[in-house]
Amino acid sequence: MTTLAETKTEDLVEYYFEQAWSDGLPVVPPTPEKIAAVIDALGGDPEHLEAVVPPRRGGLTRQILAVNMVMAGCKPEYAPVVRAAMLALCSPAFNLNGVQATTHMVSPLLVVNGPIRREIGMNSGHNVFGSGNRANATIGRAIRMILLSVGGGTPGDLDKSTLGSPAKYTYCIAENEEISPWAPYHVEHGMNPDDSSVFVIASEPPHSVTNHIADDAEGVLDSIISAMSTIAHNNAVSSGSCAVVIGPEHAATISKSGWTRHDVRNYLWMNAGNKFSALSFNDRYGKIYNRNLPRWYKREPDARIPIVPSADDIHLFVAGGEAGRFSAFIPGWGHMTSPVLLRIDGTSPDAAAMCEDGTCRL
Repeated sequence: MTTLAETKTEDLVEYYFEQAWSDGLPVVPPTPEKIAAVIDALGGDPEHLEAVVPPRRGGLTRQILAVNMVMAGCKPEYAPVVRAAMLALCSPAFNLNGVQATTHMVSPLLVVNGPIRREIGMNSGHNVFGSGNRANATIGRAIRMILLSVGGGTPGDLDKSTLGSPAKYTYCIAENEEISPWAPYHVEHGMNPDDSSVFVIASEPPHSVTNHIADDAEGVLDSIISAMSTIAHNNAVSSGSCAVVIGPEHAATISKSGWTRHDVRNYLWMNAGNKFSALSFNDRYGKIYNRNLPRWYKREPDARIPIVPSADDIHLFVAGGEAGRFSAFIPGWGHMTSPVLLRIDGTSPDAAAMCEDGTCRL
């Protein structure tokens, strides 16, 4: 990729548009000094290959990673998060090849846990999915620019998404661990509280859940179950994994009822779903959806079809501002992909260390 020092073009922003090195917004010219600062934050060695990015299988060296981070507006201290996220996205389980090329509107959602959230100034509070925070916005943007320029996910070319979504500009949040009544997500999955982590899941944009009246866990969760129990999102017809983001007020209400994360995930799984007759349109159009559901599901009209195969496939986070009784259901892409959780250094958590609600780590 050409850097500032290598081009004679006077208007660099327009030059990068012409080269298709942008996500459609103006980019920050990557000066040698800015690139070097990011490479230093990555440990030096600019030619070190971090990952191969599908579907074009472009090589993501530290230099190219740094160029994209600078162009997206990142500070050097964001580098460990962007690198760990790319390692997670390029792991075989995630199936980035399919995520990039599908006609669905799916985009990778990145959730960051641990001390690094505060160290780099990430937003986990008000407007957590929205604009206004540099770290959230530019980390997510850097990932998208790498998927475009290195992975080849150009709309209409290798990216065949029918509609796309605003999440394809940036889709990055942090969990609000300080206000959550429960152990953080990464601790629930076997890490220590002082570990930092990245979690990626291929998902649709957030679906808002409103409930301003319930004063117990069941009431709040029944509204989330209502959002989950439709036949139109990909989990309904292709199973897989999903995410649920509970707002702080809802989390406080649920916790006041004495419910744990484990209770919440199991209640959602047990009660969210559709009848097979609704999913299959009573076989009016053939049996095409049958092949995308687990083989152990009953194919009978009154059989309950859960949104995902198990409670462990519901990934639960607490995020958002303290005011407002809102949560969000975030459908996944389906069984074609699996979420990935990594430590910030790129290593996987110890599966044997997982414990219910993470209380063994606190």
